[in-house]
Amino acid sequence: MNSKLTIAVLLIGIAISVQAQEIAIIPQPSKITVKTGSFTLNKGCTVSFDKKNKELAQIGGLFNSYLKTIYGIETAEKGNGKQIKLAIDSKLVLQKEGYQLAVTPEGITITGGSGAGVFYGVQSLKQLLPPEPGKSELQIPAVAIEDQPRFGWRGNMLDCGRHFFPVSFIKKYIDILAMYKLNTFHWHLTEDQGWRIEIKKYPKLTELSHWREQTVLGHNTPEYDGIGYGGFYTQEQIKEIVKYAAERYITVVPEIEMPGHSSAALAAYPNLGCTGGPYKVRETWGVFKEVYCAGKEETYTFLQDVLDEVCELFPSQFIHIGGDECPKESWKNCPDCQKKIMENGLKDEHELQSYLITRMDKYLTSKGRRLIGWDEILEGGLAPQATVMSWRGIDGGIAAAKQFHDVVMSPTTYMYFDYYQSEDKDKEPLAIGGFLPLDKVYGYEPIPSELTPEEAKYILGVQANLWTEYIATTSKAEYMLMPRLHAMSEVAWSAPANKNFENFEKRLAIDYKRLEMLGINYRDHRK
Repeated sequence: MNSKLTIAVLLIGIAISVQAQEIAIIPQPSKITVKTGSFTLNKGCTVSFDKKNKELAQIGGLFNSYLKTIYGIETAEKGNGKQIKLAIDSKLVLQKEGYQLAVTPEGITITGGSGAGVFYGVQSLKQLLPPEPGKSELQIPAVAIEDQPRFGWRGNMLDCGRHFFPVSFIKKYIDILAMYKLNTFHWHLTEDQGWRIEIKKYPKLTELSHWREQTVLGHNTPEYDGIGYGGFYTQEQIKEIVKYAAERYITVVPEIEMPGHSSAALAAYPNLGCTGGPYKVRETWGVFKEVYCAGKEETYTFLQDVLDEVCELFPSQFIHIGGDECPKESWKNCPDCQKKIMENGLKDEHELQSYLITRMDKYLTSKGRRLIGWDEILEGGLAPQATVMSWRGIDGGIAAAKQFHDVVMSPTTYMYFDYYQSEDKDKEPLAIGGFLPLDKVYGYEPIPSELTPEEAKYILGVQANLWTEYIATTSKAEYMLMPRLHAMSEVAWSAPANKNFENFEKRLAIDYKRLEMLGINYRDHRK
């Protein structure tokens, strides 16, 4: 082989390598076909769509804003003839969240089965852009993509009860979820250590219950920081966040804990407890015996009043009521609770909890909503319309699916991102415990083998959770989230046959550069 031919072969090899590295979409699409050439995106290009379609106008506006903010490129209204065309085709032979993305040297077309599909196509297009800001022209490799999600529930939970995060960060968090095609933001808003949502009928919740006098240091050591801590979201802020999420095709599912994890609410309204108090907003972490009194009718009135305002703020189909980690000691010693057990022919305190959950289930159903709770709601009997979020392993999910109830899989061993990311804990920031590496998250299969194909239909999807006892800053929240969220997104979106961890790692290495460009903190799993 002569030298000129050798150089030509090498250059072709380099070009193919560069193009292959540029195609690094997470989560992995259903089908990608690499074509020849590339599209040049510059200020002469236009983003076109049916101007009468408000959804497409919103999506196009977000994409233009991204190009301007990150790359400094402002597309033209009347440009050089090269277009990025957005379209909805309800007859597309894909799920409604599915899309087709075609990149040629002449133009780009994104067609979705719905607005959501177009939005997800744009997220893939953004990942085809080079992760290097400041360029006046962007080369996008020519590809043809057909893509759709595996699961309808692709969720992430952020605990704002233990630590409060500002509205600006909640929006950034939602943007991160949207980048990787997640569609559910589970917002944990009430806890023993703080009540974070304004309820106008009960103003003491945001006068008293959001504030703790100090916070324990470390893993419940005898030492405290001596610094008061609090914060809550006004109803106007919540509406703003719900709207912001909806524009990114993310449903916000609120969680209002009951009957346990209620110390903060009881501190403001001690009449709702079995003993009448006094109670306090907790300064340590864990599970506490002070819970709502399930024997008093005023408890049910309070909870229904709270849910009334929650339903006004959140249009989501599902409302999460917690239902986990509720000690029963106070109920055993409470005359009101024992009377309620006797009057309703209940067997014990576990059935009393089921009675409370069932009443909340009926109430939410009457309002056209659906109750979802942690898998403890199975104890004492599952409420008729309830959906189970299985966190204590997979057994709760299996049991619920076999009873023909919908399930979201969220087991601690695979989906709890407050766990350490390395076995060498001394080199990691303080975490709650456990060890959850990236490859273990990636390898999770949400549909248990114990289920029949018919029972498996009740698995709505999968969710990862970020509990924040030991996460007090936005930077640390991002560090604990990324890159495990990348892996989780592929579990939720991509078909098992399309998953390959080695290939995922190669794509992830490129995406790290994008995180740096966007100012998102992460833990480099290679170190």
